[in-house]
Amino acid sequence: MKRNVDVVVLSDIHLGTYGCHAQELLHYLKSVNPGKLILNGDIIDIWQFKKSYFPDSHFAVLKQLLDMAYQGCEIVYITGNHDELLRKFNHVKFGNIQLANKLLLNLGGKSTWIFHGDVFDASIQHSKWLAKLGGWGYDRLIQLNNVINWALLKMGRERYSLSKKIKNTVKKAVKFISDFEETASELAIESKYDYVICGHIHNPQIREVVTKKGSCIYMNSGDWVENLTALEYNRGAWEIFYYELKKGEMGKYPVEEIRFKNSIEDLLENIIKGNN
Repeated sequence: MKRNVDVVVLSDIHLGTYGCHAQELLHYLKSVNPGKLILNGDIIDIWQFKKSYFPDSHFAVLKQLLDMAYQGCEIVYITGNHDELLRKFNHVKFGNIQLANKLLLNLGGKSTWIFHGDVFDASIQHSKWLAKLGGWGYDRLIQLNNVINWALLKMGRERYSLSKKIKNTVKKAVKFISDFEETASELAIESKYDYVICGHIHNPQIREVVTKKGSCIYMNSGDWVENLTALEYNRGAWEIFYYELKKGEMGKYPVEEIRFKNSIEDLLENIIKGNN
């Protein structure tokens, strides 16, 4: 039985990379029935896109999203830095799917500002080649982590996240996350927004930020590489969904045959070529 949810926010799925947990995401998507689904950036990793790596499970996620739109779910795709080539299609709408760079919602009389958050990242804005190199290194780290986790699971031990360990121990990384959250919150407070939702930093969070000018609730939907999380709004409240904690309560859903691989590959290649 699917759960009815008013709004679901997902970000940083990174389809097309080795770190993407597409099967787990597909399991989650098939277990919910949202009225509105917001994809808050870095959904398809166009930076890393190669025809040589886009497995069936990744295509299945795209098919599931299209099926959800066809069945009446309103989907807003907010572009991030890894899928920034789609930004030239801002405000384009086809069926129940809309492309946007940001979104402002009114939920329960509260204003909610949603955007990816890469605008705060100076390395992306001023040294894109360096950011892409960092993305390549991150992907290799995730590959190594997958091998380590395979061995740990064989030994009956829990998964371990190298990237999360590095982020939590390197002072600059911890400071960047803190600065990111504070900056987003301060801008939201100045604009009189009640909530601000970001992605980008792969750090699921819901917390109140208070300044001299007021307060707001900062939220981050996390990712489907390290944390496997989503934000859900239902019955007037937001909460973080953690797949690893809830997967035992979810039913099993079969993966259907994928029939449109070539068309998706061609579409992505045309977008990439059109930007060169």
